[in-house]
Amino acid sequence: MAQSEFALEAKGIGRRFGDFWAVKDVDLQIRRGSIHAMIGPNGAGKTTCFNLLTKTLQPSTGQIILNGEDISKLRTSDVARKGMARSFQISATFTELTALENVRVALQSGHGSAWRFWSPIRSIYSLNQRAEELLEQVGLSAARDMTSAELSYGKKRALEIATTLALEPEVMLLDEPTAGMGHEDIEPITALIRKVSAGRTILIVEHNLSVVSDLSDRITVLQAGQVLMEGTYAEVSSDERVIAAYMGGVDDAA
Repeated sequence: MAQSEFALEAKGIGRRFGDFWAVKDVDLQIRRGSIHAMIGPNGAGKTTCFNLLTKTLQPSTGQIILNGEDISKLRTSDVARKGMARSFQISATFTELTALENVRVALQSGHGSAWRFWSPIRSIYSLNQRAEELLEQVGLSAARDMTSAELSYGKKRALEIATTLALEPEVMLLDEPTAGMGHEDIEPITALIRKVSAGRTILIVEHNLSVVSDLSDRITVLQAGQVLMEGTYAEVSSDERVIAAYMGGVDDAA
């Protein structure tokens, strides 16, 4: 069977909270090997949609297809084992562990050995080489022995990308990767995302439209929980409906 050109698809997904539809009838097709952005004004439903795709929330309606397989009913952990991993808007590293230890914990999880307390200590240290390779990949080799709490905000986000890479995902979903960053951190993280996108499919929810312009092959715009349009950055940024949706507001997580 030929591999689908789309690594991740959503077909009519929706999420209802009581009588309120936070997301309704959303269709997405994330082309394999692309960087696809999801944007929209405050309250558009971006974060809810992102959480549905990553199975943090269960959809009320619709289907989610990963590499041709319906994952709508699966748990987050099952989805991760099938090759999809996510980062969070708020950095999710262990503050008291070193950068190396954070990545090693992620590697243990990926190898199914996170809770094998009876395993010899050498089985943990055997993961150090891969952990160091991942730290080098995200530019954190010099910070290997620093705790997460000691890292700058930008380096914490780089560390989180390293822990996500430890799961060896085919599909990565990044939630507001540059949120809260100063200008000095945005460019390195943007470059890092472009670097790790090689051979992967990436979906980002991002508030910074210059980052979206720089990274994205395709963009989906949400408004009021539904797809307003999809296209290239040039198409989206010149669309009167998109301009009207952003008027008077600054995009943030919804």
